[in-house]
Amino acid sequence: QVQLVESGGGLVQPGGSLRLSCVASGSIFSINAMGWYRQAPGKERELVAGISSVGTTKYADSVKGRFTISRDNAKNTVYLQMNSLKPEDTAVYYCNADIRPHSASKQYAYWGQGTQVTVSS
Repeated sequence: QVQLVESGGGLVQPGGSLRLSCVASGSIFSINAMGWYRQAPGKERELVAGISSVGTTKYADSVKGRFTISRDNAKNTVYLQMNSLKPEDTAVYYCNADIRPHSASKQYAYWGQGTQVTVSS
């Protein structure tokens, strides 16, 4: 059984910083792309940042220059460093990863349970 577990969300003032972490665990053969999505109330889930298995990154225009995605392949972990946070960054943040389990011949998309980030004074 493969699962993703996020941590690091919380309440922060505008201009502050948070670091999200997501650990993949279970019977994992390989992990390809990993990423962070977010969903604000009444809005669709959107891609925030993604990172390939070799470290190529992409970002939503709204977070470029403020957020940094990184990964530690030895720890099956992806991070999202969020700086200069704004109230409009408030959302539930979800971790996503394309993982091939040991029991399978192809990869599947897995999601974490989500972590709340609230930016408010």
